[in-house]
Amino acid sequence: MKRIPVAGPWVTAKEIEYVTDAATTSWGENANVYVHRFERAFAERVGVRHAVSLPSCTSAIHLSLAALGVGPGDEVVVPDLTWIASVAPVTYVGATAVFADVDEKTWCLSAKSFESVITRRTKAVIPVDLYGGMPDMTAIRAVAERHGIAIVEDAAEAVGSRYRGRAAGSLGDTGVFSFHGSKTLTTGEGGMLVTDRDDLFKRTLVLRDHGRQPGDTSFVNTEVAFKYKMSALQAAFGLGQVERLDELVTRKRAIFEWYREDLLGTDGVTLNHEPPDVFNSYWMVTVILDPARGIDKTELMGRMSERGIDCRPIFSPLSSLPAFAAHPSAPAASVRNKISYALGPYGVNLPSGFNLDRDTVRYVAESLRAALAAPREGAERVSTALAPRAT
Repeated sequence: MKRIPVAGPWVTAKEIEYVTDAATTSWGENANVYVHRFERAFAERVGVRHAVSLPSCTSAIHLSLAALGVGPGDEVVVPDLTWIASVAPVTYVGATAVFADVDEKTWCLSAKSFESVITRRTKAVIPVDLYGGMPDMTAIRAVAERHGIAIVEDAAEAVGSRYRGRAAGSLGDTGVFSFHGSKTLTTGEGGMLVTDRDDLFKRTLVLRDHGRQPGDTSFVNTEVAFKYKMSALQAAFGLGQVERLDELVTRKRAIFEWYREDLLGTDGVTLNHEPPDVFNSYWMVTVILDPARGIDKTELMGRMSERGIDCRPIFSPLSSLPAFAAHPSAPAASVRNKISYALGPYGVNLPSGFNLDRDTVRYVAESLRAALAAPREGAERVSTALAPRAT
């Protein structure tokens, strides 16, 4: 059996046809045809008025914060358990990140923890739809509205997910998406900012193009801004993918269901949670290990690798990273965010690429059980009070 990668795209003749046409025709006056088609199609799928294609989700968060006027002296709340791209743009605009804890079932921002860290300086919050899951957005929106805080919904990993019938990315002042090569919908690299607010849309168009007003042909820049645009080739590929989004998400959910069937009853293993009001697109099938098994994510990944299976570690808490060793919020977060620190050492993303078939998933599940069968000798038996039980 070939080595099993952790992720991989699903490319069809449609994407190849669109990219070929873009390479042939998307020049001069036609340079933005596919960009505009992709943006319109994506906005329609998410159910918002505006979509702005960008080179990454990181740039989408950056432009969101800049358009909202977040800057020095402001604080932005982010979940501690997420990828650094969710918080890096906070530093770009000169604001201060505040790390809040996550919910033990959804692994997404806890509304209670969010509210507990709000100060008079809090300007925005960035809830993250982790691995395709979604937080309690009703509670988060209520807290944000009560305190006058803007919401930038980080749906980088959740295209196709829904909360109470509304698409991921449509529940904040802005929503942001990643089209990295590992994502459910990919353009190789790329991102999207979506919003229903005309003011933020117009401001974003200026900020992403060196401070030029849309339609400017005189190269009269009104301010110093950024260069954040997507190429026609990427947009053409993305258009083909967004037209197939239902098919892509259906496949992701099928892969998760295969894992669920094969791991059902495995002691000390918990899979992604799907609350009744969430439709999870399951970007990454993830297992959280009971610490009592005496094996952490690093050792499990090593054992899976010996069986030809690539896995990824769940994100470590941001406040634990060397990058934030001197961050003013890190010391308190390391004590306060008990769920993030309980989950961080024991989570692993299993192979979730579109190349998987039923037999391959069965092999991965069998390998996982075998890898868990021989815990480390002398492993410390830590408390499992915060670790969710197997489902």
